Amino acid sequence: MVFWIFGYGSLVWNPSFEYDEKMIGYIKDYKRVFDLACIDHRGTAEHPARTCTLEESEGSICWGAVYCVRGGPEKEKKAMEYLERRECEYDSKTLVEFYTEEDSAQPALTGVIVFTSTPDKVNNKYYLGPAPLEEMAWQIATAHGPCGDNREYIFKMEKALYDIGHEDDYIIELANEVRKVCEIVNSGIQKEKKLIGSAHIPLKTKTSSPVKIFSLPEAVVAVAAD
Repeated sequence: MVFWIFGYGSLVWNPSFEYDEKMIGYIKDYKRVFDLACIDHRGTAEHPARTCTLEESEGSICWGAVYCVRGGPEKEKKAMEYLERRECEYDSKTLVEFYTEEDSAQPALTGVIVFTSTPDKVNNKYYLGPAPLEEMAWQIATAHGPCGDNREYIFKMEKALYDIGHEDDYIIELANEVRKVCEIVNSGIQKEKKLIGSAHIPLKTKTSSPVKIFSLPEAVVAVAAD
């Protein structure tokens, strides 16, 4: 048994399993979307991260990396067991054709495995579904888990696609929106620190009216407390 697996998310820059061959290329009629929850890597059950999955989209192409594992049943079994643990939020394995040449009608490989997720909130507990760009950006900018911050995931995704020479406009747009949210969050944290740092200093005024300290917006305070 020899298998090829296509990576379109973190597998592009961080496969972390033993493989024998790697190629850059794409699959057809799929596009990346950040519609899947992650509660054990870059998010928690209380504050899920958003990670990328694939959505069927006729005419679209999705660039990434394909990895070949060969060398005997034990090696192949070990690689697949690792991938199934890592990709546990994805409830399906789909077989696709893989292309290396742009506008090619002839695939370089057939029967390539790709982890996908059922776009059904009832049957797939990890499926979040689409949301407005700003809402997704707030979720990504503020979620974190045992493996790090959710925002780091999308920034690495953006860089990985740049490094292979096939940037994704959707990823760029979402990453830029996340950067805007990070600026807002960081600004709110600095303001809160200043308020806390000055709270112990007595303020003398000519009147006996109490000094008013205005609170930060609830959304910013909640983010700062995470």
